[in-house]
Amino acid sequence: MSKLSYKEKFIDVSDYGRPIAVTLASWLKNTPATPVQVTLLFGVCGLFAVYSILNGNYATAAIFLVLKSIIDAVDGELARVKKIPSYTGRYLDSIFDIILNFMVLMAIWHVTASPLWMALLAFVCLQLQGTLYNYYYVILRHHSQEGDKTSKIFEDTSPKAYPRESQKTVNILFTIYRMLYSVYDRVIYRIERNAPEADPFPKWFMTILSFYGLGFQLLIISIMMTAGLIGYIIPFIISYSIFIILFVAIRKVFLNGSR
Repeated sequence: MSKLSYKEKFIDVSDYGRPIAVTLASWLKNTPATPVQVTLLFGVCGLFAVYSILNGNYATAAIFLVLKSIIDAVDGELARVKKIPSYTGRYLDSIFDIILNFMVLMAIWHVTASPLWMALLAFVCLQLQGTLYNYYYVILRHHSQEGDKTSKIFEDTSPKAYPRESQKTVNILFTIYRMLYSVYDRVIYRIERNAPEADPFPKWFMTILSFYGLGFQLLIISIMMTAGLIGYIIPFIISYSIFIILFVAIRKVFLNGSR
């Protein structure tokens, strides 16, 4: 199952690795490789990126961050082509993402002159940006008749595990997921509680919003590192959050229809 039907798909600038991911998933379809194993691999790539930053190898770190984004798309594609969706993979993917985001920003803070409070604020801003994008995207997928609904609009209760996975594992990962993400979910929901009742968001809006997707966020960080601008990454991420207000305003003023 695709995340959206063909007619509903939009240009997602944060998902630039999808064509490669589709090809890799196709190659892995008839192998013993599992989506969870692929998720673990992108976690390793993220750790290599952090290690490279701490050692001043910024070009290498950029390569691993981009590779991490590409592999991050492979696990979901592999789950779809093998027809083995799982909440284990869904939550493990998100848990790895937020931990690696924190580690990357802490590594950047360590090698630059940025104050710690700014690095922590940048992390919060990065998560709010991504949460807004994911919130709107999941809403759009739930409006779709053919969309992937593994992710819920409101992650408030542990879902029933699929037949191939352990309910205990799903419950544990869900609890960790809620601990890490609930504060950002609550903030976004508080300012956009009526979004699920709005008409489906147009493609142009979702394309612009996708600049807040994690893949594009990591691409910006990678470009700035290789351009010798690593000292500006943390201030940029903070200032980049101003568009949260703009996106919410556009949604409320111009896209406020009800279903």
